[in-house]
Amino acid sequence: MPQKQTISTRHYNIAQLRIESWNQLKNTSTSLDSSARGSVDEKDCKQEVKKLLNELEQIESYFAFPGVPRLKMLCEMLDRQEHTALANKITEITKQLVSDRYRNHTDNIDDDEHGVELSGDGESSDGHHKHHFEVLIVEDISPQEETKLRNDLRDLQASSEKFVYNIVVQRSFEDAMIALHFNYNIQAVVIRYAPPYHSKKVTPQIMPFIQNILKLDHASTPQSELGPLLGQLIKKFRPEIDTYYVTDTALSNLKDSTLKSFRRIFYRVEDLQELHLTILRGIGERYETPFFSALMEYSKKPTGVFHAMPISRGNSIFKSRWIKDFGNFYGRNMFLAETSSTTGGLDSLLQPTGSLKKAQKMASNAYGSQQTFFVTNGTSTANKIVVQALIKPGEVVMIDRDCHKSHHYGLVLAGAYPVYLDSYPIEEYSMYGAVPLEQIKEKLLRLKKAGRLNLVKMLLLTNCTFDGLVYNVEKVMQEILAIKPDMVFLWDEAWFAFAGFTYNYKQRTGMFVAKKLYEKYKTASYREEYTAHINNLKEDELPKLPDPDKVRIRVYSTQSTHKTLSSFRQGSMIHIWDEDFRRKSETTFMEAYMTHTSTSPNYQMLASLDAGRRQVQFEGYELVEKSIEMAMGLRAKINDHPRLSKYFDVLTVSDFIPQEYRESGLSEYYNKKEGWNRMENAWEKDEFVLDPTKITLHIGRTGVDGDTFKNKYLMDKFNIQINKTSRNTVLFMTNIGTTRGSVAYLTNALLKIADELDQEFKSLNEEETTIRQNKIQSLIKDFPPLPDFSYFHETFQAVPGVPGGNIREAFFIAYNEESCEYIKMDDCLPSMENGRTLVASSFIIPYPPGFPVLVPGQVVSKEIIHFLNALDVSEIHGYRADLGLRVFKESVLNRHKTVTSMGSTNTNAKKKLSTKPLKN
Repeated sequence: MPQKQTISTRHYNIAQLRIESWNQLKNTSTSLDSSARGSVDEKDCKQEVKKLLNELEQIESYFAFPGVPRLKMLCEMLDRQEHTALANKITEITKQLVSDRYRNHTDNIDDDEHGVELSGDGESSDGHHKHHFEVLIVEDISPQEETKLRNDLRDLQASSEKFVYNIVVQRSFEDAMIALHFNYNIQAVVIRYAPPYHSKKVTPQIMPFIQNILKLDHASTPQSELGPLLGQLIKKFRPEIDTYYVTDTALSNLKDSTLKSFRRIFYRVEDLQELHLTILRGIGERYETPFFSALMEYSKKPTGVFHAMPISRGNSIFKSRWIKDFGNFYGRNMFLAETSSTTGGLDSLLQPTGSLKKAQKMASNAYGSQQTFFVTNGTSTANKIVVQALIKPGEVVMIDRDCHKSHHYGLVLAGAYPVYLDSYPIEEYSMYGAVPLEQIKEKLLRLKKAGRLNLVKMLLLTNCTFDGLVYNVEKVMQEILAIKPDMVFLWDEAWFAFAGFTYNYKQRTGMFVAKKLYEKYKTASYREEYTAHINNLKEDELPKLPDPDKVRIRVYSTQSTHKTLSSFRQGSMIHIWDEDFRRKSETTFMEAYMTHTSTSPNYQMLASLDAGRRQVQFEGYELVEKSIEMAMGLRAKINDHPRLSKYFDVLTVSDFIPQEYRESGLSEYYNKKEGWNRMENAWEKDEFVLDPTKITLHIGRTGVDGDTFKNKYLMDKFNIQINKTSRNTVLFMTNIGTTRGSVAYLTNALLKIADELDQEFKSLNEEETTIRQNKIQSLIKDFPPLPDFSYFHETFQAVPGVPGGNIREAFFIAYNEESCEYIKMDDCLPSMENGRTLVASSFIIPYPPGFPVLVPGQVVSKEIIHFLNALDVSEIHGYRADLGLRVFKESVLNRHKTVTSMGSTNTNAKKKLSTKPLKN
């Protein structure tokens, strides 16, 4: 039985606890200052201030500002009874922390007498913008040695440097990992010699927030190996950070793994200045944006434009009498950087050799891939590129039916035979979940039994889904590779580009798992594990581990950078970890890339992808963690507020994921009574997890359907934009651009909507009340069943009775209008009851849910008709309400079936297998 989550807290993360503690300290110190000397209130306040200072010292030991020295200074002020000065100092520190202003003012980091004079906008007196960061030093040194090291490094920093830093010293392995988890400002780590393992600072106060660290089991590792091990773990948890190692171990005795783990290794005899310069160089290299910088330089050059694009340099805009306002709106830089040139420091996206090539390589390093390609017309195109690059006509692709429509069209273009996989239904909220692993394996084994396993090329899944369901990528890949060791995986991570920059999320991404499994399967320990696993299998039991001699890691991820990170609209990336890419796929991939990529890509979009990469390498961890924190805060606010919870429910883990897929037992992230449950175990073990930044609000008790709620209330009244609704839900998403102010605005809007609903319900007469209650009943209880994929008509089955259909053939037969006819929706069921088999001739895609409920060649089931009749959406692509459902004529199906049968190259297989239509 799964164990129930036992660790909970009223704070979601350490950042919340830290800020709340400082605010509490500020209020208490202010009360202390205003209390009468010698009074009971003064004694109580003083005791509370001392308690808060002691608790904060444990947290602040992991940060440079305000840091332990300032906490000690505050304690000394308290002892000297300097209450007014103490209250003022605490108020100033709290303001700096809450506003983040201290990160633009390095004089707040250093001691006052050593501070660098900065202007109000974070610039030094010479006008250069300063980028502040922190360096973690890991070494068991005395306070006196720490002070000397701090002063020596500070003396090396020149006032003209663009990057300035302060150090945070930790004296143990565990404390170093905790600092990396807590402190977003750390951009470099210097491990000096061999640190001891255990922390002396772990208290019950911080334990709930360090579960991933407490799970590490390296206490028995020899201390001499802890430094290199720490370097390896940093690359796992915070790979964007530069790591350096200081040692006395002779070069000949250093392991290859140690040499690979660090950017550079130093020896004690080397000058401290060399370490300082190396740290700055590492920051400078990450800060570089090759293409964005080249585009900026190009825009400054005086040029004569004698090529295409009159808009280039803004010439056709700013000299116009009629569209000059267009230029004024966007600004001159947009047009100065607009060109079709691939020279002068710029580059060709189709065949990059300079700045774009370097930008894509840096993106590859940031996202953990072997290769990364920029895409300027969205992930819809990225999906088609990957499918066309890897799939030949007649090959089989296993694909979740409710994936984005671009995949279905991609299968048509490639001539693939799709085997559709059904996600489990969440009927109460009119949405689908994700595809259970057992269903994928069952379909794969059916194909194997039919002798078609060799034709199965790819498994294509959406991770995460629009509604926030995330697969256990490692488990899926491992168990599928145990059946088919050369399977290619395409993870559609359109809504998951941000996931690579915080550990819980990262471990469920395609690129992270690809690298992890590739390295794992090469080890001797895995070979032993595999041998033991095979030897212990029971009769007829399937292996769950792939054969290390046969397995190949071939993983592709497509990401809509613009959806969750900083990029202009349609800016996307393809990430590849394919050990056979150069040998098997590079040529075809480049052909597909050429096919779908414009010869005139948008340079502003490419520059935004480049600049966005810089951002996530420096502050991706912080911004993603803060977006999760804000999402969690919004969940708690709606749950806790009686006026909001009267009409709205935040759907949580158990609403989306059946219990059998939750090994951890986690059912909700938050409840009012117990506070926050930790999500670490669930994200490590469970088959599916829920991304907390996707906040689905159930609105059934309002009596308003999702589409009306979106338009009438959110958009028309408050100009709040959302993407997705269902019959009785609306979806909100936080991202790295979400601010606390926007969360507060949404909360205020929901409160006003609740008030308006109160007034509206009170004003209804008896008949209107009955109508409204019936509507509420319909939205809460009377939900339409969600149909599964039916099956391909036998005319379009690759092999009768075996999963897989010829969707391309059906798609192009329908190009002939004489092959199709329309049947009114009301006439569909009577026609089916009279024995006619209706076969869709086009994609039918309602919005929402936004994926095909019918594809060309698919048999129309009664469940699908019931579902389409129950839909209350205004947009259904491929369906014309005035004409009805477009289906193939019976004569065409019969004629084409005969031709297909006569020309089949699989006649023997057809004779052996039942022709009874099976769900596929």
